Amino acid sequence: MTFDFLARARACCTLPRHLALLACCCISPWHAHADEPATLDPVTVRGEGQPYRTLFVSGAMKTDTPARDLAQSVRVLSAGLLGDAGVTRLDQALDLGSGVSRQSNLGGLWDSYAMRGFTGDPNFGSDFLVNGFNYSRGYNGLRDTANAAAVEVLKGPASALYGRGEPGGTVNITTKRPLFVPERVVEMSAGSHDTYRATADLTGRLSERLAYRLNVAQGQAGSLRNLVESERTLVAPSLLWMPGADTTVSYELEYARQQATFDRGVVAVKGRLGEVPRSAFYGEPGDGPATIEALGHQLFVQHHFNDDWSLQAGLSHRRSSLGGTSTEARFLQADDRTLTRQRRTRDNAALDLSGRVELLGKVQAAGLRHHLLVGVDAYRFVDDREQYRAATSTPIDIHAPVYGAAPSAMTLNTWTRETQRALAFYAQDQIDLGAQWKLLLGLRHDRYDQRLLNRRNDVTTQQTLDAVSPRVGVVYQPGRSVSLYATAARSFRPNSGVSRAFESFPAERGRSIEMGAKYDTADRRLSATLAVYRIAKNHVLTPDPTDPNNFSVAAGEVQSQGLELDVGGELARGLRLSFAYAFTDAIVVQDHNAFLVGRQLANVPRHSGNLLLVRAFTLGGWRATAGFGLTHVGQREGAVAPLSAADDFRLPAYTTVKLLGSWQPAPGWRVALDVANLFDRTTYASSYSQVWVQPGDGRRATLSLRHAF
Repeated sequence: MTFDFLARARACCTLPRHLALLACCCISPWHAHADEPATLDPVTVRGEGQPYRTLFVSGAMKTDTPARDLAQSVRVLSAGLLGDAGVTRLDQALDLGSGVSRQSNLGGLWDSYAMRGFTGDPNFGSDFLVNGFNYSRGYNGLRDTANAAAVEVLKGPASALYGRGEPGGTVNITTKRPLFVPERVVEMSAGSHDTYRATADLTGRLSERLAYRLNVAQGQAGSLRNLVESERTLVAPSLLWMPGADTTVSYELEYARQQATFDRGVVAVKGRLGEVPRSAFYGEPGDGPATIEALGHQLFVQHHFNDDWSLQAGLSHRRSSLGGTSTEARFLQADDRTLTRQRRTRDNAALDLSGRVELLGKVQAAGLRHHLLVGVDAYRFVDDREQYRAATSTPIDIHAPVYGAAPSAMTLNTWTRETQRALAFYAQDQIDLGAQWKLLLGLRHDRYDQRLLNRRNDVTTQQTLDAVSPRVGVVYQPGRSVSLYATAARSFRPNSGVSRAFESFPAERGRSIEMGAKYDTADRRLSATLAVYRIAKNHVLTPDPTDPNNFSVAAGEVQSQGLELDVGGELARGLRLSFAYAFTDAIVVQDHNAFLVGRQLANVPRHSGNLLLVRAFTLGGWRATAGFGLTHVGQREGAVAPLSAADDFRLPAYTTVKLLGSWQPAPGWRVALDVANLFDRTTYASSYSQVWVQPGDGRRATLSLRHAF
């Protein structure tokens, strides 16, 4: 649900003084436009003639810096845009951004994507943040957007602020905050393939100083894939307390549970797709679903000492687990129809504890205005993995699958505990050099300890890494509507696992340069960003030439360069636009396997783009909307780590069309219809190898009914 920020700010002035301030400072800072830049307007509220501090809700940049002053490309996907597009999951939201491509998602269990070509370790889910805390360590399932106020997409390395991460960019989800103004919204939807979903968003005051919010989502879905189904639950209550005019304390709990069929997809027969129907399922129904559970807590404190100095701190504690048995494809035999499979059982659990303290200030020195950020953060992560494999295979005919193979005995294959500890100090100074020039300097030092215990042989491998991540950027603003920028930064990302010699891997190191231009209309209803970049990363894991099926070496180097254009906002009154285009040239530049050198990174198209247009109008005296969307994904390499040309293949390009519309027949009521992939195009969303190819959704119609009261 979206809110008009200015109207709500005016309404706040009628509340008691403490209540008014908190209600305003906790509202999502994005307007009801289809898309907004990452800017945050200050709000000062006066109650009973007494002024109160100006408070900000900071996003992934940790400060209140407007987007036009940032020396990087930033896209904020607002709740309004996500609602217009019918988005309910993170992967669907990221489809709206430029330069983001889907990656192999472990049988549909978690989110996996590449930004500017960089995806990290394909054996783990991709990195993302929730309110600035890393939420990708451990096990997540497909991230629901029911409690998301916005999804921020920050391009380029963010290591100067957040430490470990990919040089392509960072995703941060800001959650919905409690409000003192009562809001209650319930929504139900039904769609193709027996898809049902119900959500509730309730918020209001408990007292003059305390407010609550409760987001709940429950859904189940079938699929065009035979025997593939899922069920997901999200419960996310939160509290916000204001002990004084300058202090806020908030607490958020989030429980998520996902039960889904483990589904590796279809087979490309000798690299050819379409030999088997996209509905073909090659697992075993009797295996049951894979289950992911996560329970997280976040605590935040913000205090303003005066108009120039403030302190913000936070703690995050999260437990997660993944369990289940699956029957997975291994290889296609010489007859091109018998698929050899293997059963696996996973019993994994993780604990992630992290915290941060940051001091923000504004000072005048040497005739220049400095916007300072100084912080310290730390985390401890423990990952326990216990996995079993069957000693014998269970084949299946890909053209006439028969299920019910007798379960074969399994033996312990993996039994490890990995412990990570990190401590970091960081500082950032954004300097106003004048009316037209701004300089950004950032530096972070991380100390990282990694310990891996292999319980099967009682061998422990450990290492300590130090990383310095600098960042520098400059912005030139020749006028009020145009900003030109250039930035350079470094990144690092520790590699998990051990080599064939049971030694730890060095961390991946990235370096990036970027230049771009930003444009905002005078009324700030429409914004655009054009960026060009070049990124390189070394110490990338590649298959060990001695034993490529079981071990890796850190000998790879990859490079990405490209161009991106993002446009969002209102083209005219009542006509909202979201547009993104990316040219991404991401290739392997160094590898032990000469076959890979010069090859485009898997699942990363050179050309991709999307368009969403939504028109608002009056129907029967009530508000209505109608819109359409286009999505184009170019041809991609399909194999993540092919050893030879026989293992290689490509995923075809595709273009899909969606239609959407809504009508409000009475106050507080809204009915909406969304038809995705209107012409039922056969698409392939991602792949890992020729026997693990994930088809995209076919035509899917969803009808929803929402009531606000």
